[in-house]
Amino acid sequence: MKPTQQATSTDPHAQAIPMPRLSDDAVIQIHDFIHHVLDLFEARYGDQIHRFYANLSRDCLIEDTNPNLDDPPF
Repeated sequence: MKPTQQATSTDPHAQAIPMPRLSDDAVIQIHDFIHHVLDLFEARYGDQIHRFYANLSRDCLIEDTNPNLDDPPF
C-alpha cells in the first residue's frame, strides 16, 4: 500500500519523497525533535559552520587593488 502524500509545498523536490499523513500531535513532536537535534548539532559544530561561511563570504568579496578615489561611486 502506497503512503498518502500530503503535498502542501510548491517545491518540486519536497514531493520526491513520499510522506505519510500524520496527526497534528505527531507533526509537532517530530518538528520539535528536529529542531532539538539541530540545536545540539549547532552547539557542537557552530564554530566550524560560522568559520566556513565567513571564509566563503571573504572569498566572494571583490577587492579593487587600484581604487580611484577621485571617481564618485555613482
